[in-house]
Amino acid sequence: MLKLSYPRLSFLLGACALAGFELWKITVSSVVSSPAIKKAESVSAPANSSCEVALLPHEGSEQIDQQIKQLQDVARTATKRGETIKRLGWAFITKARLSYDPGYYKLAEQCAFCVQSENADDPDAFLLQGHILDSLHKFKEAESVARRLVTIRNEALDHGLLGDVLMEQGRLDEAVVSYQKMINLRPDLQSYTRVANIRWLKGDLQGATEVMQLAVTAGSPREAEPTAWAYTRLGIYQLQAGNSEVAAKSAGIALQFAENYAAALLLRGRILLAQGKAVEAIESIQPAATLTSLPEYQWTLADALREAGRTRAAEDVESHLISNGAANDPRTLALYLVTRGQRVQQALALAEAELNTRADVFTLDAVAWTLKANGRLDEAREYSARSLKEGTQDARLFYHAGSIAMALGNHSGARESFRRAEQSKQTLMPSEREDLNRQFAALSKRDETPAIARGN
Repeated sequence: MLKLSYPRLSFLLGACALAGFELWKITVSSVVSSPAIKKAESVSAPANSSCEVALLPHEGSEQIDQQIKQLQDVARTATKRGETIKRLGWAFITKARLSYDPGYYKLAEQCAFCVQSENADDPDAFLLQGHILDSLHKFKEAESVARRLVTIRNEALDHGLLGDVLMEQGRLDEAVVSYQKMINLRPDLQSYTRVANIRWLKGDLQGATEVMQLAVTAGSPREAEPTAWAYTRLGIYQLQAGNSEVAAKSAGIALQFAENYAAALLLRGRILLAQGKAVEAIESIQPAATLTSLPEYQWTLADALREAGRTRAAEDVESHLISNGAANDPRTLALYLVTRGQRVQQALALAEAELNTRADVFTLDAVAWTLKANGRLDEAREYSARSLKEGTQDARLFYHAGSIAMALGNHSGARESFRRAEQSKQTLMPSEREDLNRQFAALSKRDETPAIARGN
């Protein structure tokens, strides 16, 4: 039995979510431009039930597309199709993750509605609905579904869903309880990845790496996308620890499980950027940014292009990022705007709006960073302190905390935060590393200046 210990928590693995990198699901707040949704809306309602919408002819040539088509074919002719429709719903969720088209979540939702039209209390349909709500950042609604599930059937994945939505709302200690119950019931890829993420959020990088190793060992081609995600996350931990070559191997294995997997391509590009290989990094980041319009990918690509001296191309990417980022991931757009010194009032509004739905450490940090840009330094310090309360060891959190402390004249606090950010600055964007280096150098120069010369 493997024990995971923290100053304020202790949980057991049963009997047997770094700067800027998103976790399991796609970050979305809008599905307006989704091709999948446009296809569904092109069929005249109300003539079509949820079942009919879910069975609309599917296009595509990838393995997941073939799976969707096969499940649809079976469901169209089956007299009892509930189980097939459930599998189709999860296939649509996989398609959403691989394609970064959130419209497939809505098609998965139609599958849940279809099942419920025949059995209103089907717990598997509730689980499907809960994961869709979580992926679309409707955390309160997802929590309600999850709590109903753990009450009526109490299975491992029910506790996993509850832990996920609690974590997103910043309620980590409650999430730990749910994940403990999950892994006690079923130690597997799904539970190991969640335990690893909680360890990382609590500041235990080594422990997170160890458990994620268990996760990838538990993975298989039958769970290709979750296994690719686990290898990607493992690579992020390895990059943070300074093991860039090992991290690159993990990214490569992820791409073997899921070809052109955007998250793994991004990781490989970030590793190359940290090594000063901007041209090679672009070759990896460009296709990833083509697959998704998420600001994290666009920001990384823009920084890589600037590093490579392709300023005009970078400006084009940044224009697209600013125009579309609020719909895709407002929190990251807010961070980008402040880091670039642009539209800081808009950035604050975006971050504060995000705080209404999720209160995790990274949203608290985004609020702190945007408050600082708007001159509200005391409030920025408060939110920054809250973002660090769980012990998360993240270069971006420390970089922002140091900058806020420096603006407040707390030079010793700034020095300590910058020192901690320096330890894993390879996980930062190039533009963030540049600003960190600039501010840290200014602070060091001040320390070297005789007090009399400073007027102190």
